[in-house]
Amino acid sequence: MVFLLAAVLFINYVDRGALPTAAHLIQADLKLSEEQLGLLFSAFFWTYSLVQLPVGWLAERFGAHRVLAIGLAIWALATICVGAAHTFPTLLALRLLLGIGESAGFPCVSKLLAAVVPIKSLGTANGIVAFAYLFGPAVGTVAGGLLMAHYGWRATFVVFGGLSLLWLLPWSQVTLPARAVRRTDADTPTLWTLCTQRSLWGTVLGLFSSNYTFYFMLTWLPFYLVRERGFSTAEMAQLAGMAYVVNAVSAVSAGWVTDRLIANGRSTNAVYKTIMVLTHSGSVVCMLCMALGSRPLALGAIFVYQVLCGAQSPGVYAIPQILAGPRATGRWVGIQNSLGNFAGIIAPAATGFIIGGTKHFTGAFLLAAAVSLLGVIGWWWMLPKLAELRWDAAEAR
Repeated sequence: MVFLLAAVLFINYVDRGALPTAAHLIQADLKLSEEQLGLLFSAFFWTYSLVQLPVGWLAERFGAHRVLAIGLAIWALATICVGAAHTFPTLLALRLLLGIGESAGFPCVSKLLAAVVPIKSLGTANGIVAFAYLFGPAVGTVAGGLLMAHYGWRATFVVFGGLSLLWLLPWSQVTLPARAVRRTDADTPTLWTLCTQRSLWGTVLGLFSSNYTFYFMLTWLPFYLVRERGFSTAEMAQLAGMAYVVNAVSAVSAGWVTDRLIANGRSTNAVYKTIMVLTHSGSVVCMLCMALGSRPLALGAIFVYQVLCGAQSPGVYAIPQILAGPRATGRWVGIQNSLGNFAGIIAPAATGFIIGGTKHFTGAFLLAAAVSLLGVIGWWWMLPKLAELRWDAAEAR
């Protein structure tokens, strides 16, 4: 089950990253401005963020396994249809539909992981899942770049969307444990109880910070390498692809190391929080190097950032899975992802307007560095000691 959940998020990130990879080709073909590109990157997150609130509830009411399958079908069809789009409004509508489908990913996956994986193994499980969704942009960028260079960007979207639908075949054959599919909304803490937890808002702020730099890099890195640093489409695909591979390998390695440290007697609380603080602080330095450094220094910072981003990925979802427990993870992650992914709305659009106004990426990287500092506050200062919250006591208050 863990590997199939990893596979679905791998597909999730391949499909959402196809447009950024094709951005310079679509811009030239459809005569789009940088501001329009920024809006297209951002539009995905308008629906992706908002729909996760009801998706978390749907996953607990009707079964995360069912909601996840429906979500994949929606986003795969939206990806296929991009290949036939000829206008900016059509692309905008399909990005909104893609966001609706992909909103099922993390609430459903987290709900299923929390139901079947013990806390002592959550680092490794989330590391495997993080490896998959971080490896997705690597495969999507390399494969997409090569397909686009030979067959054009339209055929690439049709191929990606069609292949995505194949995941439904093995998923339909999986038999999940009863505790992973039973109705849980009846004994889940209320929305009000969840929203009164300071720790929920700590994970929201931490995810917002993580997502801002991550989505900024995911959506604009190909464009940055081509337009700001002068690489060709093929060179861009190779460099960006290698960077994403580093990110993915770092994620699965960090998940394994996290579990080993805890198994050897280190505090779960100290291990997870220390990793989050160190990675956010290091990301600030990387953003500054990409903004102000020479071409070699900027390239080095790209790869260092990918190591740090990967290292924090297991904790982003293991922490709420620990705090919320099986009873509340679906809704917790739905709220966390809904609000935390507003960074995906802001970062691509803000970057587009900054580049459109200044014709350079410097200001965009400086803003990303500032936002990355917020993660230290969220992951360290706002979280209690990591353990499942006492929901019965919270409800009684």
